[in-house]
Amino acid sequence: MKTQYDVVIVGGAVIGSAVAYFLMANPDFGGSVLVVERDPTYAKASTSLSAASIRTQFSNPINVKISQFGYQFIKDFPETMQVGDDKPDLNFHSGGYLYLAGTPEQEQVLRESHEVQRACGADTVLWDQDQLARAFPHLNVEDIRLASYGQSGEGWFNNTGIMAGFRNKARALGADVVTDEVVAIARNGDTVTSVTLKSGATIQAGTVVNASGPRAALTARMAGLDIPVEPRKRTLFVFDCAKSPEGTATVNQGRLPLMIDPTGVFCRPEGRFFLSGAVPVEDPAVDWDDFEPRYEEFEDIIWPALATRAQGFEAIKVVNQWAGHYDFNTLDHNLVVGRHPQVRNFVFANGFSGHGLQQGPAAGRAVSELIIYGGYRTLDMSEVGYERIVENRPFLEKAVI
Repeated sequence: MKTQYDVVIVGGAVIGSAVAYFLMANPDFGGSVLVVERDPTYAKASTSLSAASIRTQFSNPINVKISQFGYQFIKDFPETMQVGDDKPDLNFHSGGYLYLAGTPEQEQVLRESHEVQRACGADTVLWDQDQLARAFPHLNVEDIRLASYGQSGEGWFNNTGIMAGFRNKARALGADVVTDEVVAIARNGDTVTSVTLKSGATIQAGTVVNASGPRAALTARMAGLDIPVEPRKRTLFVFDCAKSPEGTATVNQGRLPLMIDPTGVFCRPEGRFFLSGAVPVEDPAVDWDDFEPRYEEFEDIIWPALATRAQGFEAIKVVNQWAGHYDFNTLDHNLVVGRHPQVRNFVFANGFSGHGLQQGPAAGRAVSELIIYGGYRTLDMSEVGYERIVENRPFLEKAVI
């Protein structure tokens, strides 16, 4: 590790590693990159504890396009991230997403979102009750007004695999990755000048990238800045099913999708089991080190919704559970990617609110373009820049789980 870097990235999970990769892989960048990660095990990283899914079913064009790039990048991942003989396969499972609308308001959102998705070229379809019942005969559809299904370009994949792939390739291309913690960030007027590490080292920095997930606000405050991101707890449950409906679908070779019930409960296959979760009834900010699962959510929220939706989900048993953190953007639940308007060499890549894995490739590319070119060269992500935080101008996305 040197004492001066062109770019210092605070946080080495999927976002930080993606930024490092896209910088080092670009022939127009000839600088040095340091990634600082406080936990080398990544055991409590949002990346490691997520459901690791990707979808194009959003209501805003920029989010659709972000996921379209992410999907293609995941498909090409083994070749793109090859280091020596290692070609990291993310084991992408193309199960798709299935949104169910049970109210007129939910139906309207699906119809409006579908128009956006189709305009972007997403492979989504709307189904009425009969079409839904034919595709997934295990479902009780009596209360469903409309369904939206992703026929391709959606599914789930290896969460730690994508993070490790980015990190290993970035290191192979010359990035330095250190196990340490940024405890202070120095500024000279409107310019960040250095970071101080817990080990005592001071690193001169040309640009600092905030990729510290749920701890984004702590990192920003070190530089005298602010971002409305806080840790929100999400508990995931893996359950066994006595009479599994997997294989009963009449589409996609019998495979079941990730289903989002009108109640907000979601469920998808996970090997021979199923993975499920729900938005908590109460959703306060939690301590950065609070990873105790909310065990009661399964009995109180998830099981009743699933048992109502499918007879096969009446007899289910939890076999594992864990809690992870959303880096929750309290302004509008959407990513914040861009420079601070005054402190121009401080770059945000935060607030993904549960979408970090699927949006990581596009976010990493976007940050690298800002640093290398001073602007976007591929997908214009100025809509999700930091300016909207200053102006208190939410960037609304209706399809948030």
